[in-house]
Amino acid sequence: MPDTTPSPAIHPPAPATGQADSAPPAVLTLEERLALVNMEMTARLNEAALAHAVNTAHIPIEPVDLADVVTVPLTPTLQPPPASYPTPVAALLQRAHHRLLTGGWCSGALVDEDGAHCMIGAIRAEAGGDSGLEADAASVLLDAIRRTFGEHVDSVPSFNDAHGSSRVPIRMLDQAAGLADARGL
Repeated sequence: MPDTTPSPAIHPPAPATGQADSAPPAVLTLEERLALVNMEMTARLNEAALAHAVNTAHIPIEPVDLADVVTVPLTPTLQPPPASYPTPVAALLQRAHHRLLTGGWCSGALVDEDGAHCMIGAIRAEAGGDSGLEADAASVLLDAIRRTFGEHVDSVPSFNDAHGSSRVPIRMLDQAAGLADARGL
């Protein structure tokens, strides 16, 4: 026959408050409660930040070039052409850079239906039919691209078409203009 005697009720222990059991607990003001919650959340966030740092320390990272991240809207009226470089190839590359900034960039064609140019299309448009100047500018541009991205870049058109946005191609035209000026071209 099973035991039918009632078992004693189990009650959790009362918290030790240091006060007499008959005194009511102290009531905190809203500011005090918010300060306590703030301290607790700060401790939790610090613990989570440390755990994240420990858990991701083994992941290799590639440095970010701020020129790829920081962008501003560019329009022809807000961006007047800069002072021209004194050397012809550098000036051509600078004009091509400005053309892409103001007229738009495209890939897959020298000029698209909206009038945007690729890197070579902008150089060709700014060269004004001088094929020697155009070839020199394309050569310096390819050199600037290879300095930044390595020798595996085959050509300027393949580099241009490998990008989904204008940021890197426009930046490379600007760097090529500086390189051509440094070389006195």
